[in-house]
Amino acid sequence: MPHEAFVQLSCPECSKSWESTPSELPAHTDNFSCPGCHATRRTALFARTDRDLETLKNLQ
Repeated sequence: MPHEAFVQLSCPECSKSWESTPSELPAHTDNFSCPGCHATRRTALFARTDRDLETLKNLQ
């Protein structure tokens, strides 16, 4: 089984940081809620870096 990549995430509201696999997240254009403060934004806005966003887009 191939090893899945992780993306680094950070909440724009509470600054909580965590990582997840792209398959565990909604599509980058769909809404996602922070597990810390429950702020809801498009999943893409939680990507910590441009590289994390590209990984998210490419692996979904």
